[in-house]
Amino acid sequence: MSTFDDTLDDATEQTAPVWAVFGDLMAGLLGAFVLILVGVLVVQIDLVNSLQQEVEKRQQAEQRRMALEKALAGPLASGRVTMNDGRIGISGSVLFATGSAELRPEGRQLLTTLVQPLLGYQRERDEMLMGRGFTDNIPLRSGGSQRFADNLELSAQRALTVARALAEEGMPSSQVFAAAFGAEQPVADNTDEKGRAQNRRVEMAPVARPAQPKPAATP
Repeated sequence: MSTFDDTLDDATEQTAPVWAVFGDLMAGLLGAFVLILVGVLVVQIDLVNSLQQEVEKRQQAEQRRMALEKALAGPLASGRVTMNDGRIGISGSVLFATGSAELRPEGRQLLTTLVQPLLGYQRERDEMLMGRGFTDNIPLRSGGSQRFADNLELSAQRALTVARALAEEGMPSSQVFAAAFGAEQPVADNTDEKGRAQNRRVEMAPVARPAQPKPAATP
């Protein structure tokens, strides 16, 4: 009887550590599973938040586009201006003569009709208007009465002329500025005259107003 009891005790002593190790292993696996699950949940939450932010941005952009189209319904219907992705486009030939940065009379008249609709649009948003000048890729002829060194300078002066004209017609100068792109960012092929005519343009794009720096704290 004693021998049987001793054998049973030995078996019990050998089995106990095995179950202890197995229990530790299961606890470790459970902990690892929980960590993985938490990590997956965190990634999913971040992904959902990113998607929501992207959806909100797209909705805001669509609302801005619709508001701008509504404000400019008249000029758009006349066909003298276009709008693409929230950018108002005007053919360069409508505004300027070839190689010139001086507004044609009909060009100034067109800009005048845009001021009030744009002001109405801007009153509801903390935005500015960026006038952007573009040209085709044909180099300017040098010499003679040529005023501009290259297409970039021509596009800069045209954008500045448009910005000044808008300010003169009632748009606060603090709400409009100019930018030049020259032959960069064409919207059509420059290999034929039709495409080059489309690339010679001025665009006006509403952009967010830069954040104002916070005043320094007084000591």
